[in-house]
Amino acid sequence: MNGVIEGALAGRRPDEREARALLDAAPEDMLAAAAELRDRGHGDTVTYSRKVFIPLTHLCRDVCHYCTFAEPPRKGEAAFLSPEQVLEIAAKGAAAGCAEALFTLGDKPELRYRAAREALERLGYATTLDYLAAMADLVFDETGLLPHLNPGLMSLEELKRLREVSVSMGIMLESDSEKLLERGQPHFGSPDKIPARRIECMDAAGEAAVPFTSGILIGIGESRVDRISSLLRLRELDDRHGHIQEIIVQNFRAKPDTKMKHAPEPGLDELLWTIAAARLIFGPAMHIQAPPNLSPGVLPQLVGAGIDDWGGVSPVTPDFVNPEAPWPHLEKLAEETEKAGKQLVQRLPVYAEYALKPERWLDKRFVKPVLDRIDGQGLVRADSWSPGDHDAVPELPAVQPSDRLAPVLDRAMAGKVPSEAEIVRLFQARGADFLAVTRAADELRRDVSGDSVSYVVTRNINYTNVCYFKCQFCAFSKGKLSENLRGRPYDIGLDEIDRRVREAWERGATEVCMQGGIHPDYTGETYLEIARAVKRAAPEMHVHAFSPLEVHQGAATLGVPLAEFVRSLKEAGLGTLPGTAAEVLDDEVREVLCPDKLRTEQWLDVMRAAHGAGFRTTATIMFGHVDRYPNWARHLLALRDLQAETGGFTEFVPLPFVHMEAPIYLKGRARRGPTFREAVLMHAIPRLVFHGLIGNIQTSWVKMGPEGVKTCLNAGANDLGGTLMNETITRAAGATYGEEMPPEAMETLIRAAGRTPRQRTTTYADAPEAQVRRSFGARPLADVVNTPAARYERGRRPQKLIRPGLA
Repeated sequence: MNGVIEGALAGRRPDEREARALLDAAPEDMLAAAAELRDRGHGDTVTYSRKVFIPLTHLCRDVCHYCTFAEPPRKGEAAFLSPEQVLEIAAKGAAAGCAEALFTLGDKPELRYRAAREALERLGYATTLDYLAAMADLVFDETGLLPHLNPGLMSLEELKRLREVSVSMGIMLESDSEKLLERGQPHFGSPDKIPARRIECMDAAGEAAVPFTSGILIGIGESRVDRISSLLRLRELDDRHGHIQEIIVQNFRAKPDTKMKHAPEPGLDELLWTIAAARLIFGPAMHIQAPPNLSPGVLPQLVGAGIDDWGGVSPVTPDFVNPEAPWPHLEKLAEETEKAGKQLVQRLPVYAEYALKPERWLDKRFVKPVLDRIDGQGLVRADSWSPGDHDAVPELPAVQPSDRLAPVLDRAMAGKVPSEAEIVRLFQARGADFLAVTRAADELRRDVSGDSVSYVVTRNINYTNVCYFKCQFCAFSKGKLSENLRGRPYDIGLDEIDRRVREAWERGATEVCMQGGIHPDYTGETYLEIARAVKRAAPEMHVHAFSPLEVHQGAATLGVPLAEFVRSLKEAGLGTLPGTAAEVLDDEVREVLCPDKLRTEQWLDVMRAAHGAGFRTTATIMFGHVDRYPNWARHLLALRDLQAETGGFTEFVPLPFVHMEAPIYLKGRARRGPTFREAVLMHAIPRLVFHGLIGNIQTSWVKMGPEGVKTCLNAGANDLGGTLMNETITRAAGATYGEEMPPEAMETLIRAAGRTPRQRTTTYADAPEAQVRRSFGARPLADVVNTPAARYERGRRPQKLIRPGLA
C-alpha cells in the first residue's frame, strides 16, 4: 500500500509533497482507506439537510462558461424576487418539514447591471447584500427556517452583518488554478472567480466565526494536481479557523445553452478518486459531500469513496443551479444510502459540531432555535417528545434489527469493558441499530431479572427549597442566591417531617426519600437531626436521604473528614444514599451546568466514602441539556469503575432533563431534554455497560410517562422506582405527570407491559407483607405544611458558604 495512505490511516495527514504522491496510488487502496477513515469519523450515518431553495436573483456580474443559473436582465422580468415571493417559497418549505432556507444568488449584480441597481432602489436597498440580509431576516422571523447564504464574495464587515441573519454561509473555491481565468477558459471574464479573492473571503469568514461551506468543482479544465492543491488550500483555512464545516466535491455537468455544452464530463472514476483524495487529505472528522442529484445510480459508490453527507435536498423546489438534475426523493435517497450500509439522518444547515457549540459559532438570536431542534449528537430531533410532557411517545421504527453493532454488543454482553468510542457509537444508534441495542439490553435484563418489575412505596420529603447554589438546570430551589425566584421559599420543621413520616408508614411506605436545597443555615448537624427525627417517628422506616452534595457540605460545615461524617449519619439512622447531584460526571459539562457544585472526583469521593462505610447507594445521570454523547460515555465509565472498586451501587437511574421551567433553558442555552430515542437508549446502554456489576436499571414514570416507561421496560429497565407520594422537584421543572402513582396504578402499568409486579424495599428485598397490605387502598394524603423560610435580618450574614466546585 502507498505510504501516504498508510500514514493517513495512522492519523497523519499528508503534506503537499505526500498528497501529490496520491497521483501514483492504486485507486482501490485509496477508496478502501477513505471508506475506513469515513467510518472512523462518522460511523454508519450519512446526513442531509432538508431545504427550500430561494433564488433571490439570477443576475450576476460573472460569466462562468458552465453556468445556467446566471442570466442577464430581461425586459418585463423582475431582477429580484419580491418579499412576497420569497415568503411564499419559504412557507412551502416550512410546510414540507424543511429546516433550511438556502439563499442562492448571483455575485453583486448591481456592479454590472443598471437594471439591478434600479430594482434595488425601488425595493429600498443600496446593495444586493443589504436586500439579502433583509430577506433572510424576514424568512427566519416569519417561518422559522434557518437561512444558509451563498451570495458570492464578501468582505469581513459584510460577513459579520450577514452572520446576524444566518446560521451558515458558503462559497465554492472550485479551483485554485489561475489558468482557468485565461481567455477561452471557464472563468475568463469572471472577476469573482479569482482564487486569491475567494480564499480571502473564506479567511475573513473564519475570522468572523461563520460556519462555512466550500469545495471544488471537477472536470472544468483543472488537473488532479490542481484538485490536490485546492484541497490543501481549503485545509489550511480550516486549520487556521476551524470554520470549514464541509468540503463539497461537485462534478461538472454540461448544460445546453452554455459555452461548455460540448465539454466532456468527468467520469465516475474521476469523481471517486477525488472524493477519496479529499477524505485522505482532510482525515476522518471533516464532512465530505457530493450532490446526489448529479450522480444518479451510483450513490452507494460515492459513500464507499468516503462521503458522509448528501448536502441539501429539497422536497419543494428544484436545484436552480443544476435544473437538469432533479433531487432524488428522500425515500429513494434513504434506500440508496441503506444499500451502502449506512443510515440517512437529517441535519441542520449548520453542521452538528457547530450546532453543539452555538455560543462560539452562532449569532445569539439563533442559539435557542438551533438548540431546540437538535439532539445530543447535534442532528435534527426526530420527534417532538420531551421528558415530563404529555406528548405521545413516538413509534419505534418498523424494521429488523441490524447486525452493524454486533461486535460492540457481543463484547458488552460478555461483560467486557467498552471504550468511550464504543459507548458513543451505541448512543448514535438509530433505526435498525437502535432496535439491535434495545433488544440486546432487554435480553440481558431477562437473564438478570426475569420478567418481574419492582417498585418501592416511598414518600419524598423535600425539607427545604432554599438553596445558595446556582445550578443552571434547577427550577426547584428558591432564594436570593438561586437561579429561580418563582414560588415561595420554605423550610419545614422537624414536627412536619415527623407527621409526614408517620403518615407514610400508615400508608404502607417502607422508605422516605429525603433531599433538599443547600440552605445557607444548614450544617452537618441539621442532616443528623433530620435522620434521627425519621427514626423517632417510625423506627422501621428506611431513611434514603442526602445527596453527595449535602453529605460533602455537612462534613465541611462541621469541619470533620467525610468518612467521619458518613459514620455519624449511619449512627443517626441513615440507611442508604441517593446518587443524585451527579448530573453528568464530566467537568466539561459541570463547568456550565453547576460550576460551584461538586466536581466529578468530589462526587465520586463521597460515594467511595459511603460505600466504604457499608452504605449502599443509587447512581443517576441527569442528561439532555448542554451535554453530548462523549460526556455520557465518560459518566457511565466513571460509575462502572467505581462499582468495580466498591460494589456499592444498587441501581442506575436515568433522569432525563425536564426543560420547561429550567433556568438554563429559559435563557436559551440548553436543549429541550433528550429525544425519546436518546432517553430509551440511556436505559438500554447502561444495562450493557454495567452488565455483571449493577443489576437494576430504573425508569422514571414522572419523566418518561406511562407509555415511555413501557418502552424502557422492553429496553433493559427492570424497576419503576418509587410511588413518591409528594413529588415536587420534577413538577417544579414543568413536568405534567402526577405527584404520586399508588401501588394499584403502578401494578396496572406493569401488567399492561406484560410483566409481573413486585413491591420491594430500598435494597431490593421483598417488601414486608404488612406494609404491602397497608399500601393498597391507602387513604388520601393530608395537605402538607411548608413552613415559610425565615428572612435574614438586614446586616445578618449566614455562615461561610461551602462551594466545592470553586475550591
